[in-house]
Amino acid sequence: METASRGGRNNQTKGIICIVLAGIGFSLMTFFVRFSGDLPTMQKAFFRNAVALVLAACALIGEREKFVITRAYGRDIFFRCFFGTTAVIANFYAIDKLVLADSNMLNKLSPFFAIVLSIPLLREKPSRTDIIATVIAFIGALFIIRPTGSNMALVPSLAGLYGGFGAGTAYVFVRRAAGKGAKTPVIVICFSLFSCLFTLPFMLANFVPMSAKQWLMLILAGASAALGQFSITSAYKFTPAKNLSVFDYTQVLFATLWGFLFLHEIPLPSSIIGYVLIIGVAFVRWKKAGEENGHL
Repeated sequence: METASRGGRNNQTKGIICIVLAGIGFSLMTFFVRFSGDLPTMQKAFFRNAVALVLAACALIGEREKFVITRAYGRDIFFRCFFGTTAVIANFYAIDKLVLADSNMLNKLSPFFAIVLSIPLLREKPSRTDIIATVIAFIGALFIIRPTGSNMALVPSLAGLYGGFGAGTAYVFVRRAAGKGAKTPVIVICFSLFSCLFTLPFMLANFVPMSAKQWLMLILAGASAALGQFSITSAYKFTPAKNLSVFDYTQVLFATLWGFLFLHEIPLPSSIIGYVLIIGVAFVRWKKAGEENGHL
């Protein structure tokens, strides 16, 4: 029994390390996207996904996994791809217009959207804690968005909010597809391929020639996104998501650090209030989950 308990703790530690690595990867992705300069959003999204597609294909070949999509989960994968792709596009638009930490935090509303959408899509009934946490998280989002007529960042803030919604919806469809037998490498490569095909026509219609620095930034953005994607996938293999949720918000801390060090960005006081509210309720959900499972 003691050995099993120790193994569970070791797996949770590995999961935490992986989720922190994912936070570093995704925060660096947003940083490199911003640093790539004044390029069309679709062009940035295409190159981010093209690099991820190559790496996902290499992983598929390396694991000797067959590329199979069955009718049972084909529709789930399509909706995962659609909402995931539109979420990336909206998030990239927000990254270019907002403080780096703000765009990252709005994207991190995805777990709370996933709670809401799990009710009709997965027939899961949220607990009272989940309901209260979701309401407080959206109040926190209002402090970041600051929805007033004089707020010039309202449109990109709403785009960032949709990015969180799209990501949360995509996660729900990932769970549905996986529950029906879809393999992780297949889901990842379908998403990357769909995203490339979706953004390609827009990129070709408005292509802007890039400097060597911009090519490098977008390649690094794609590589960082791949680091985040594979790290977060590994994390959830080691331990349940409910035990990791609060550590997922390290992405915002890293994004704040990169923004301060390299872009001289300082979040507004209202944004900081929003961060505290959202991360705070995420911590409460994580702590409660740990108590229910006897980990805390």
